[in-house]
Amino acid sequence: MGMQFFRKERRHKVTYEVKSLNEECGLFGIWGHPQAAQVSYFGLHSLQHRGQEGAGILSNDEGFLKRRRDTGLVSEVFKNPTDLGKLTGGSAIGHVRYATAGQASIDNIQPFLFNFNDMQVGLAHNGNLTNTERLKKELEADGAIFSSSSDTEILMHLIRRSQKVDFVDKVKEALNKVKGGFAYLLMLEDKMIAALDPNGFRPLSIGQMANGAWVVSSETCAFEVVGAQWVRDIKPGELLIIDDQGVTYDQYTDETQLSICSMEYVYFARPDSVIHGVNVHTARKEMGRRLAREAKIDADIVVGVPNSSLSAASGYAEESGLPYEMGLIKNQYTQRTFIQPTQELRDQGVRMKLSAVSSIVKGKRVIMVDDSIVRGTTSRRIVQLLKEAGATEVHVAIGSPELRFPCFYGIDIQTRRELISANHSVDEVCDIIGADSLTYLSLNGLIESIGIKTDAPNGGLCVAYFDGQFPAPLYDYEEDYINSLGEKTSFYMEHVKS
Repeated sequence: MGMQFFRKERRHKVTYEVKSLNEECGLFGIWGHPQAAQVSYFGLHSLQHRGQEGAGILSNDEGFLKRRRDTGLVSEVFKNPTDLGKLTGGSAIGHVRYATAGQASIDNIQPFLFNFNDMQVGLAHNGNLTNTERLKKELEADGAIFSSSSDTEILMHLIRRSQKVDFVDKVKEALNKVKGGFAYLLMLEDKMIAALDPNGFRPLSIGQMANGAWVVSSETCAFEVVGAQWVRDIKPGELLIIDDQGVTYDQYTDETQLSICSMEYVYFARPDSVIHGVNVHTARKEMGRRLAREAKIDADIVVGVPNSSLSAASGYAEESGLPYEMGLIKNQYTQRTFIQPTQELRDQGVRMKLSAVSSIVKGKRVIMVDDSIVRGTTSRRIVQLLKEAGATEVHVAIGSPELRFPCFYGIDIQTRRELISANHSVDEVCDIIGADSLTYLSLNGLIESIGIKTDAPNGGLCVAYFDGQFPAPLYDYEEDYINSLGEKTSFYMEHVKS
């Protein structure tokens, strides 16, 4: 299904979080373990790549919920051993957060804890709602008061206003009102609830530990760390109720269509994670193989951009018959540039994170394999590094199609204005980044490389970033998107050349 348009009236500019840079976060939940908070710490540590600006854990100690959250990495938030020791109890939910510029306030760091007169509720969310503005207006008109600028809080206001008697029924009703990309974890005194949006944009899986404890995580790599066995992926439109009796699988809607974010496979997820039956490393390696067949570049060596492109680079090298060399070294103690909140920080991150190995690339025609080109700054700098190190030619091969459209379901791509491929042709981008040639993987090549076993459109993937066909309504963002189609900016002059 293509993008749908419903809204006609002119919308005023909003300043709260979801209208800035979108989020990419990580969720972890556990039920039935005597050291739930400690296990959550290790689970969140394995999900650190999904959000580096804030973290929190909320524990359930025999029905009493308590929480610690703060800005920073998981290891920084819980650097004092007593911080985890205070989070006693047999169940917990945790969250790592990617924040927007100017919005790294502790008020927005999750999990949220709501202390009502009749109950406590913990809530954590990964994704981005597309009807936040209209829901917030309706709720505020009805007397709702928001304590954060996050769209996550909306779900709880909807739950509390539901006229349903049973809490799970209230949650189902609320889930049918929020739209967009979302994975939720809720903690109550007697149960934990997990829910996924009708398209399954964000990954979410359930596993079980040897002692019987149930674990829910944004990625399966966390299961390996905590010693849990994968049980299955949570399906689009599904709601899971986990308590001392086990797991109850339920649906809050039957109007579902799998559209897992393709960028999870391309960039975001860890290579050891498995999403809908497909190992991320295997998918990326196949992207590289397919890219080699499509590109057919005459060169001497293949070099991958650490770390998310190494799998694709090895696949490219194997398919092309060229040697795969470690021509770029990453400083492992710097953060990822794509999910830095400001352009200034992204630029600084590129200068800090990579070094070219002159003894390997000097005098060589290099194929530089990368996963994507977003703003162009990183690619331009890496090409420059390789040429400064003595590479005679640098041919850039990208393991995904051109990123030409924003994402409204929870990824750090705000507008077409900041996407270099939305404003320049392939030849122009090649010139801007200083490469000798530039090749992208085709859209069909991406879909077939990932190869989810499904009959859903686009192989069960959301590929709107590449073709502009959004599988779920955009609501608040419709006018922004329509206006952006006529956008043409000098990205090179404003962001890259400077």
